[in-house]
Amino acid sequence: MSIDSLRRSARATVSGLPQGFWWLWLSTLVNRTGAFVLTFLSLYLTIELGHSAWFAGLVVALHGLGGVAGSPLGGVLTDRWGRRPTMITMHLAAASCAAALAFVTSAWGVALVVLLMGVAMQAVRPSINATISDMVPADDVRRAFALNYWALNLGFAVASIAGGAAAFLGYRTLFLVDAVATTLCAVIVFLRLPETRPERAAAKGGEKPADERVSMLDVLRDAPFRTLVLLNLLVCVVFTAPWIGLPLTMAEQGLSPSSYGMVIAVNGIVIVGFQLLVNKVTERRSPVVLLTVSSLLFAVGTGATALAGSSVAFAATVVVWTVGEMVHVPTNAAATARLAPEHARGRYQGVMGMSWAVAGFVAPILAGAIVDGPGSDVLWAGTFAIGALAAVGYTLRLRRALCEEEPETAVAEEPGKSGAVAVEGVSPAAAQPSPASGS
Repeated sequence: MSIDSLRRSARATVSGLPQGFWWLWLSTLVNRTGAFVLTFLSLYLTIELGHSAWFAGLVVALHGLGGVAGSPLGGVLTDRWGRRPTMITMHLAAASCAAALAFVTSAWGVALVVLLMGVAMQAVRPSINATISDMVPADDVRRAFALNYWALNLGFAVASIAGGAAAFLGYRTLFLVDAVATTLCAVIVFLRLPETRPERAAAKGGEKPADERVSMLDVLRDAPFRTLVLLNLLVCVVFTAPWIGLPLTMAEQGLSPSSYGMVIAVNGIVIVGFQLLVNKVTERRSPVVLLTVSSLLFAVGTGATALAGSSVAFAATVVVWTVGEMVHVPTNAAATARLAPEHARGRYQGVMGMSWAVAGFVAPILAGAIVDGPGSDVLWAGTFAIGALAAVGYTLRLRRALCEEEPETAVAEEPGKSGAVAVEGVSPAAAQPSPASGS
């Protein structure tokens, strides 16, 4: 493929999305560029404050536990309160927690702040995903989620490099920079992002508005969506396992921590370098096929870790499951948007986000216990089996729901018109896609 063809593919990947999406994309990039807390939290707790590795692991797990509560909370607020207020409030709450970490030094004080930060950081995600679903035409939703995920990883890569270089300034300085970046993210949303929550349907006969009639229990009763959530939970467990099991397995092989650092860096390098190309290759593909293939890539990539014996071989396994990650994350988010009624998009995204948070809390504990017990080979055999099971589940259980149902629209389309929906504070014309003005 020539340079010109690559340039044309990249231009096609980023073109045709609404201007509001790019402000949201920019806020994601800014937010993740300053995301130093989780990257350096374990080092701060052990080196700076002198806590044990066990306590550091517990605090990181508390962040995931906070996300289990924060995701459904954010989903409800997104639908009832609005996308913008939820985003702004939760970004400011996360910024406050990051700033507090620069001053709180007691063990349980740090644990409480990290728990609350997990709630805030996870609560903002349903509002972001619902906003993308609101403002982007249905045919471009998966592409938009992929671009936003690319911004997240691009920002995280910058944060990891910049944070490592700036660590000599002190961990507290990094936490304050994180707070400033998150606050700037909230300012971008406040100044540039319109509210996109669809207008409430008029209540009849004293009934509650449509968005208040949908409870979290109703969301869980949606059989196709419930299946999607459970299968995503399986994939998330497989995806999370290498972050704990891989360094332990490499240590068993006699490889140094620096070797692990170089191997796991492949994950970010591949995403930043090839996400746009993967978007182009997977464009307009069946979501069931993409979810099935990504599950198999997770299964093969993690399962092959048991066979690796060198840094190069371990890096190759990371490449395989990273490609699965690049395919799975935006496709799963778009599938959630497809199954969700427009007045309950926040709740649906909140429940889906909870599956990520549960896996982030449970998988590290299970992975550590398996490595310490039966051994790392059992861990990687288990991830292969779980990934393969998820692939079978997507193929057998979701083909009809994701391939035959048409996504719901908020308003009847006129012949020859785009399927953009009318949203609060935005005219139908303003909601139409406009050429991207760059990234």
